Amino acid sequence: MHRDILLKSHDEKHPSTELQHLLTSIGTKVKAEKDTYLFHAGENAHEIFFITSGLIEMTLLTSDGKELSLRICKGKDMIGELTLFDEKSKYFLSARVIQPAEIIMIPKRKLEKELMTNNALTMEYMKWSSDHMRKFQSKIRDLLLNGKKGALYSTLIRFSNSYGIQKNNGILIDLALTNQELAKFCATTRESVNRMLADLKRLGVISMVEKGKILIEDMQYLRDEIGCENCPIEICNIN
Repeated sequence: MHRDILLKSHDEKHPSTELQHLLTSIGTKVKAEKDTYLFHAGENAHEIFFITSGLIEMTLLTSDGKELSLRICKGKDMIGELTLFDEKSKYFLSARVIQPAEIIMIPKRKLEKELMTNNALTMEYMKWSSDHMRKFQSKIRDLLLNGKKGALYSTLIRFSNSYGIQKNNGILIDLALTNQELAKFCATTRESVNRMLADLKRLGVISMVEKGKILIEDMQYLRDEIGCENCPIEICNIN
């Protein structure tokens, strides 16, 4: 797979130009600094957010107090979107800014009113939200069914689909990730991720390059180990 194919496949699932224009026209542009939160899980959901730049990490606290990362969202992604058309909705996840961001903050009630007058955009929004729910279910399935190794392997595959660049000797995940950050996506410890990455390096499946970025040299090994179903990239990604 070449880089332009990866990015094209993923970009096709962003909101249409018409829907983006609507979001921009009824929302308010705000800037968010690194390590601040747009919202926390459990808070009343009054707005949804359309990202124009930066990176936002979506997290959830597990029953044992661990922070589980589920998404890293970037430009043209929407967050808080699953709360629409629900009178008493609360945010299910927390949204932490990991790179300074510009965001369009959209009042839910205003967006609902606009969508109710445009059937085509309403259908697009519902389809788009449904796709995000499928991605969420897919990630939870990987965590529950594949164990710690499977969770890490599927996380690496998802990152490669979202941030992958084709190189001569593999796919480079063009995003520097610490082992602690990877551990948060796998509901495990940094020490466990250290051991699993060391095993993958020993087997020649991955290598570390360019300031901690991961190069996947044997993608098929990762896919075989988790019984990969070759889901579409719009489902199998980290966004």
